[in-house]
Amino acid sequence: MGEFFPDAILFAGTPFEFNRLQLIRVIATIVLLAIFLIAARRAKLVPGRFQNGVEMVLDFARVNIVEEIMGTERARRYVPMITTIFVTILAFNLTGVVPGLNLSGTSVAGVAILLALWVFVAYWAAGIRQHGLWGYIRANLFPPGVPFPIYFILAPIELLQLLIIRPASLVIRLTANMVAGHIMLVLCFAATNFLLLEAAPALKAISALTLAGGIAITLFEVFVAGLQAYIFALLATVYINMSIEEEH
Repeated sequence: MGEFFPDAILFAGTPFEFNRLQLIRVIATIVLLAIFLIAARRAKLVPGRFQNGVEMVLDFARVNIVEEIMGTERARRYVPMITTIFVTILAFNLTGVVPGLNLSGTSVAGVAILLALWVFVAYWAAGIRQHGLWGYIRANLFPPGVPFPIYFILAPIELLQLLIIRPASLVIRLTANMVAGHIMLVLCFAATNFLLLEAAPALKAISALTLAGGIAITLFEVFVAGLQAYIFALLATVYINMSIEEEH
């Protein structure tokens, strides 16, 4: 568990403390920016494999997430935001299976909280822009067709959802999955190391099973990295779209 709270590398004890987890995030960001910069500078009418791979990721975020939920016209405003969220989470998630890094940049909630706050501001801004402040609040807290006494129960629940539940659903799902995946990998490979190097001879053969389990979980973590990036971006799009729609 200590890996989630590493010692400071620079500026220990100050608000600018820099540790291994932040270094991993910086490395992932630099690599991500470099990929898109190279793809943009080498862009051709007939794309090669590298450009085609980058465009597939961008098209997936645009078509299969934003346009699928919002429609083509409404999606244009939000494609850059949702695409940024998607590729950032994907890159940070994948650092958990990169040798030498071995820790997801999203395994501590800071990044997820920042992105969730961005989504929070976006869906409130979208709703207020579409309906006005009171119109947005009324549509969410006091939906039509509900008996008046029910509003005393419904309105606080809906307000809690707008302010806390939606952002928390993004943060908790992403962070919990990344933490769980890292713990599973550590257990498998630590067990392999112990069984192979320190256990009694009769137990050494079991290290092959824990090693196989670690490899299988590593491959599963790659799948989870993509899945959680997709779910976060999808829910962000759904929340924004719900704010824009006339009925909730």
